[in-house]
Amino acid sequence: MSTYRDLTHRGSARGTVLRTVGTRERRSHLTAPRVPTVGIDIGGTKVMAGVVDADGNILEKLRTETPDKSKSPKVVEDTIVELVLDLADRHDVHAVGIGAAGWVDADRARVLFAPHLAWRNEPLRDSLQSRLAVPVMVDNDANTAAWAEWRFGAGRGEDHLVMITLGTGIGGAILEDGQVKRGKYGVAGEFGHMQVVPGGHRCPCGNRGCWEQYSSGNALVREARELAAADSPVAYEIIERVKGNIPDITGPLITELAREGDAMSIELLQDIGQWLGVGIANLAAALDPSCFVIGGGVSAADDLLIGPARDAFRRHLTGRGYRPEARITRAQLGPEAGMVGAADLARLVARRFRRANRRRVERYERYERYAQALRSGTAGRTARTPEDPTS
Repeated sequence: MSTYRDLTHRGSARGTVLRTVGTRERRSHLTAPRVPTVGIDIGGTKVMAGVVDADGNILEKLRTETPDKSKSPKVVEDTIVELVLDLADRHDVHAVGIGAAGWVDADRARVLFAPHLAWRNEPLRDSLQSRLAVPVMVDNDANTAAWAEWRFGAGRGEDHLVMITLGTGIGGAILEDGQVKRGKYGVAGEFGHMQVVPGGHRCPCGNRGCWEQYSSGNALVREARELAAADSPVAYEIIERVKGNIPDITGPLITELAREGDAMSIELLQDIGQWLGVGIANLAAALDPSCFVIGGGVSAADDLLIGPARDAFRRHLTGRGYRPEARITRAQLGPEAGMVGAADLARLVARRFRRANRRRVERYERYERYAQALRSGTAGRTARTPEDPTS
């Protein structure tokens, strides 16, 4: 076995490196082995890693800050490896899934672009597989979150689901009949960059009027800060709360004030929710799902946001009154959804790995039997070659 297995040490952490692993995804989660896997959620500010069982339960979770984006991609890779090896010291890990905030290619091997990290066409899967003893799966973080909600959360039982993640911007994912729809090149689901207002607000993507400029955490905070900077009387409460320091205005603060009854904060969330409903109506016209799941940090506002979104959706839905309406619901798994989904998707690759590894062991055992037969002088009667099917 030493011909294809080496033992490596990183500090007190131990990991086994396999030179070759299988990477093809098993298509049905029902056939995936019920073994623990590690999910990694990589964002602009944090890397979260957890061991997840086959029922979506988190057995252990670790979290660290994301290395500065000016550093080399290897720094982030080292962070991921350290977290996995740390967890592997206490758990029998069979696969690793990565949910990355960026564009991942259709083979789920390369991160084509990550806005918060120095990843540009980065071969993340192969880099990590060369250092870990288990297969690695890489996907977009919205895809992994949607998978988790479909398997264990708000989307259970749905066969056509669209997830929308409202954070700094807007991400999304599409699931149909138990399959994540990644598109020809792997970058489907970038709903935030649909243009809903021609010539509207400039978006960091370079275009104007993108949906995420009107219904996202950035949009919410931008509107509140503009009102506060103009010393608007409706912004009195939030100006008082931040003691006049406008950069301290954040999305969670606006949500908190809205729950306390601040009229401006409630109105801002209603505006964001109405734009959310407009975008959902557009997606319904294009995709006709049975369910929209709303996740991400801004979804913490719950009905202050989703209530207005449902109203706007009904007003703007094509064929309203003459077609079934998709259900709109808040995600259930919270900030761990991406991590749980990445771990569960990685479980689909574990069977391929286990089979490939078993075949290696069987070949090695056949070779040992053949070598033993040679030494005993019976090889000619028992086998011609270790790979001969007639032996």
